[in-house]
Amino acid sequence: MSKRRFISFSPAPRRSAGHSGRALLVWGLLVVAANLRPSLTGVGPLLDRVQADLELAPAVVGLLTTLPLLAFAAISPMVPRLAARWGPERLLWAALVVLTLGIAVRWIPTATGLFAGTVLIGAGIAVGNVLLPSLIKRDFPTQVGLLTSAYVTVMGAVAAVASGVAVPISQVAPGGWYTALGCWIVLALVAVVLWLPQVRTPRPVSGAIRRHRLPWGSALAWAVTAFMGLQSMGFYVVVTWLPQVFQDSGVSAAAAGWLLFAFQAVAVVTSLAAPAALRWARDQRAVAAVSSAVSLTGYLGLLVMPEWPLLWTVVLGLGGGACLVLALAFLGLRAQDATAAGALSAMAQSIGYLVAAAGPVVFGLLHTVSSGWQAPITLMCVAATGQAIVAMVAGRGTVPPAGGRAPGSAPSPEQDRTPSPGH
Repeated sequence: MSKRRFISFSPAPRRSAGHSGRALLVWGLLVVAANLRPSLTGVGPLLDRVQADLELAPAVVGLLTTLPLLAFAAISPMVPRLAARWGPERLLWAALVVLTLGIAVRWIPTATGLFAGTVLIGAGIAVGNVLLPSLIKRDFPTQVGLLTSAYVTVMGAVAAVASGVAVPISQVAPGGWYTALGCWIVLALVAVVLWLPQVRTPRPVSGAIRRHRLPWGSALAWAVTAFMGLQSMGFYVVVTWLPQVFQDSGVSAAAAGWLLFAFQAVAVVTSLAAPAALRWARDQRAVAAVSSAVSLTGYLGLLVMPEWPLLWTVVLGLGGGACLVLALAFLGLRAQDATAAGALSAMAQSIGYLVAAAGPVVFGLLHTVSSGWQAPITLMCVAATGQAIVAMVAGRGTVPPAGGRAPGSAPSPEQDRTPSPGH
């Protein structure tokens, strides 16, 4: 009798443990996402103080924003191979440790510590950038859009906070800007601890991310890569140069800083609304093209009516926030499985962040050569137009395996749509 009672009730604890395990996994993914931007966006508002205290040339201090993007481009292609060898959970935990170490090294009050820490931070974030879309595709295949939107929202919100509190913290905290940059080690340590159970949880072999060749021969993969690169270039150009564009139009430095905060805040709100649009649409072509057109409208507004800075900031935030969610969702939606998602993510982010790293540099060079903002803003109009065009390709279909064709030519509903959580 007691034996039958034990057998009857034993499945319940296992189901409960499964639900709690999935909840812990979601929380872990979101906390990891929270660490992927604040160590970068908190640097911009402090660049003048860093330059003055360390007596750095402007070109040298500009490397603080370029080095992480170059690290993204260099490391992203290696992530699928490393994940196949170590396992994605263990690799992501190691990346969080490297990120934490980088923040600690950057706290050292020397130029060497600052730049060495920045390289480590870029390496850690690069791994997280590639693995998160792949893990979401593997563990939540019917909720790719929903969870992508959730982690982008968290990532954007923390990034906006980091840029907003950097100067106030540097003014009141002991250590000044060193502390403003180093305080994010607390959030990194939380992520290290919260992700540790995933490292200890055994995964079935079928759920592991296997070694997979990058899909260099796929036109669809190149369209996804182009969309990723162009929207990333737009974001980093805006974050780097928008305050200066506004100041040259008569806006005060303080107001320009708040406008940049508004851009990021609007982008966060937009990312919250993205899952509804993804569920409503049969595929993502129209949504991606319209979002790109919204960004184009913002750049055109800056070009022809720069006296309305708040309006164009909001418009750019609306387009940029939606395009970021779409770019990251494409990495899962266009892939057959988690392995393919990891390979597509590595390809799109390696090339994409090379474009993103070049964007602010070319934008600044055009401003210097032309002695104005019309030429560089025109460049962004051209980039947004190209983004709208490639969106019509990147928004539908499935990237075939490297070296072969996908079985069947028509995309499946799971790959072209984002079902609601109840599906």
